[in-house]
Order: sequence, then C-alpha cells, then structure tokens
Amino acid sequence: MVFFGSISRGISSSLSKTRYTHYRKLRFLSNIPENTVYGGPKPQNPNQRVTLMTLRQKYKKGEAITMVTGYDYPSGVHIDIAGIDICLVGDSASMVVHGHDTTLPITIDEMLVHCRAVARGAKRPLLVGDLPFGTYESSTKQAVDTAVRVLKEGGMDAIKLEGGAPSRITAAKAIVEAGIAVIGHVGLTPQAISVLGGFRPQGRNIDSAVKVVETAMALQEAGCFSVVLECVPAPVAAATTSALSIPTIGIGAGPFCSGQVLVYHDLLGMMQHPHHAKVTPKFCKQFGQVGDVINKALLEYKEEVTNGSFPGSAHSPYKIGAADMDGFLNELQKLGFNDAASAAAAAAEKI
Repeated sequence: MVFFGSISRGISSSLSKTRYTHYRKLRFLSNIPENTVYGGPKPQNPNQRVTLMTLRQKYKKGEAITMVTGYDYPSGVHIDIAGIDICLVGDSASMVVHGHDTTLPITIDEMLVHCRAVARGAKRPLLVGDLPFGTYESSTKQAVDTAVRVLKEGGMDAIKLEGGAPSRITAAKAIVEAGIAVIGHVGLTPQAISVLGGFRPQGRNIDSAVKVVETAMALQEAGCFSVVLECVPAPVAAATTSALSIPTIGIGAGPFCSGQVLVYHDLLGMMQHPHHAKVTPKFCKQFGQVGDVINKALLEYKEEVTNGSFPGSAHSPYKIGAADMDGFLNELQKLGFNDAASAAAAAAEKI
C-alpha cells in the first residue's frame, strides 16, 4: 500500500506541475472573472490587464479611454507598450491590410488570423474583435456562434458589432446574454454603405441625429458596455455621451466622447500608396510620418544592394577558419569545381 501511495503521489505531483506549466503559458484573458472561485489562472492584477472594471472606473472618474485599431503582432506589441486601454482588431483590415475598397469582403477566418496575431503581442489592453459582415445578421444563433469563435479561437476579450437595424440590436442582446462583452457601433457604419450610399457622415440633420442617439440607447439597453460613435457632428456625439451611462468612443466624432479610437496605420502616417491615401479618413491626425521613414529606408536599401555596398564585411558575420577554408578549396578542386574554388578564395580575401 505504501508503494502504491508513493506512485499515486508522484503521478499527482507530475500532473500538478503539468497543469501549472500550462497555466503559466496562458494569457490571462480579461473575460475570466477577476475574483476567481476555481483553481486555475491566478487572479488578475488590474495594473497589468485592462478589464471591463478598469474601463468602468476610468469612465466614472472622467478619465479618457484610449483605443487603437491594430491587425497584427507588431502593432499589438506597440499598442501594448504604449499602455493603450483597448486594442480593436477591426474589420477595416479588409481595406488597410488586404487592399479592398470596403470592409465587406473580409471573412471570419481572415479576422481570426488577425485576432490571434494581435493577441500574441498585446498582453495588457482589453482585446476586442470585430464581427465581419455576413457573420451575425441572419439569426441570433449565428451571431452568438460567431462571437464565441472570436473569443475561443481569436483570443479576444470582447466583440464589436455595428448597430442600427433592429436585428443587430437583437444580436447584441443575444451575445451579451451568452456571457460575451459587446461594444456597439453607431453613426457611420461601414458595413451598411450600400444603404448609406457610401462612406457618409451621419447625424447631420434632425432625423439622423436623433437616430444616432436612439440607436446608441438601444445598444446600451441590449447590454453593450460601450458604443463607438463614428463620423457624427461633435454636438450629436456630446448629446449621445450625455444620454448614455456607458462610455462612448469617438472616431471622427469630436472631443466630447468618453474616449477616442484611431487606426494604427493612420495615426502613424504609415501609408503613402494612393489606395491608402484614398481610404485614410479626413478626421485622422498623423502623430508620425512613419511611411516617409519606411520609403527612405527601402530606397537606401535598394541603392546599397545595387551599388554593392551592402552587405559588407560588417553584415557578413559567419566565418570559416583558415584550415577549413584550405580544405574546402582542395575539395572543390578535387570535384573539378576550379571556378568555384577561385570564387571562394577571392571572397575570403575580400572579406
């Protein structure tokens, strides 16, 4: 019995170590309750991970919420290091990354690739994944199933969907009731451009302005924890922010929102191609001119490769010893590769 007890304790200890090692590798998602009641990942440190509670506290204190839209691992890392509150993996990747003219073509599978890449890089921000067009409008079941995939397969903490139509409000409510945090989106809703007649600002007349407020209120009642206001006049955004008891995140909606969001590539001034100039919004401020730096670096690279100055000895770090070099030359000559031997000898002399 002592023998079997020893084996049992050994197996138990091994399993415990395996579980511990596994949990240490997990990213502690903010959709795990902050006060956990089960054995598993340790309770989260609010100073390290942005959660819904973090955002609620900032909102109550009147502190501005920062959001940046990113699409890959490098942008996720940069957003993380900067201490941005929310990282949105937006369906605008369709335009910015994939080169389409609208957000409509991107698929859920493509979105999940972007989500996973961002999740690997951004450990601190609340991660929000967009539900792409055609993945949540048909039924509440479709909406919930897609939202579940974004969390389970994409590593996101919450989802965002575009509000407006009653079916989308219903979808938001169903997703919230399924236990998934939701950000709503009103004003210019890019997925509805066929109805809106293009990328047009909203709320510029009485009926449209009232609709912005009413739709935001409906999303709040559906359980959304925040609402994005896109391309609406500042007074309309101010009215909406005042009417709601949840944060508003503005994008082209003026300064009277609870927070702001811009696309990573846009705010860095990264894109210089005519396509990106065409899709870069008027409201975006460029906080850098990274695109100019990239273009300059690429031109210098091309020039140095063309004139033969790159790579020089400083960037040819791998060496072969003199004895091995002599042996290598002899082997080449034995094989009849005399020209190759001469080329190798000349290269060794030059480096």
